[in-house]
Amino acid sequence: MDMHAFDVVVIGAGIAGATAAAALARNPATGDPSGMRIALVEAEDAAGYHSTGRSAAIWILNYGPPDVRVLTGLSRDFFDHPPPGFCDAPLGSPRPMLLLAPPDQLQALGVMLNEGLGLKEIGLDRVREMVPALRPGYAAAAAIEEDAFDMDVAALHQGFLRQLRAAGGVLALRHRAGRIAREAGQWSIETSGGDVFRAPVIVNAAGAWGDVVAEHAGLRRIGLQPCRRTGAIIDPAPYIPTDWPMINEVAHTWYVRPEARTKLMVSPADETPMEPHDVQPDELDIAIAIDRMQQALDIEVRRVEHSWAGLRSFTPDRNLAFGPDPDAPDFYWFIGQGGYGIQTSPAAGALIAAMITGRDPGPAGRILANIDPGRFRKPA
Repeated sequence: MDMHAFDVVVIGAGIAGATAAAALARNPATGDPSGMRIALVEAEDAAGYHSTGRSAAIWILNYGPPDVRVLTGLSRDFFDHPPPGFCDAPLGSPRPMLLLAPPDQLQALGVMLNEGLGLKEIGLDRVREMVPALRPGYAAAAAIEEDAFDMDVAALHQGFLRQLRAAGGVLALRHRAGRIAREAGQWSIETSGGDVFRAPVIVNAAGAWGDVVAEHAGLRRIGLQPCRRTGAIIDPAPYIPTDWPMINEVAHTWYVRPEARTKLMVSPADETPMEPHDVQPDELDIAIAIDRMQQALDIEVRRVEHSWAGLRSFTPDRNLAFGPDPDAPDFYWFIGQGGYGIQTSPAAGALIAAMITGRDPGPAGRILANIDPGRFRKPA
């Protein structure tokens, strides 16, 4: 086997791993290379093959638990003003998020309006102007987050990978992490590519495989649960939804958003627990999504043009797990992003890099105690 020495090895080249590796490889103050030798190790033929490559992401401030919202808010400036050379086009395009409340969800809508930031009630007449397919009587009230926007996931992901390479970092595809052992202050990661990567620090950014990687390193699982999320593309003709908002129900049992100008993506907002694998859509989930949408929108679905599924992985309390393992301080967890990994990625990557290098984490520091992986360790 060939041996390769680095300062940090990041396992998993989805959006989490790419942001962590890029943040570690660059000086946050100047943007110049940090001088650290960073390797980003990925099992698949392409970076972001699983969750990242299947994400139809939209930046929504009022989405996710409180600590996620902190990182979402702190990431906003990066999306609005990415570093020079990061991308060739804007990372986001405006797309308001509309919440519909049937009569039995009015109380829940009130709670969201009280707790949300930038979320405001909107009249149903205005809703019908925005979404002419809305069925009369479905919604008793509605709210809108006008500051939401579609995100170019591919451009964002590739931008971070480009930063890593420009700083001298290594992206090793087709290198699935196998046995991981700590010897003489160094981690050794044996990979399916026939190489061994050595470094004093590991970042576990393996997404749905996070617990698997920990077990390879002889560490305890934290109880990560991958869940399937399904999407399908339909033609809503004669409606042209180009300028429609994303449409969500308060209870989050379905949502739709415009796709490719004249199409709609529809999802049942499913979270079906399963083992990590190359997940595929289930026909029943697609049928459920269409049925729930049609209760709200007068859209005839003649056929499903395309469908897919991805994995969203949650910790037992559904919050993030960022930081050192209590049994191995140089093994950093960077998992549990659920469906929030894209919209939090700039701030999340900066935070894990600050934790590893000992830099001031800034405003994100206030969430560190809440997202400490050690909270899942039961006393002996």
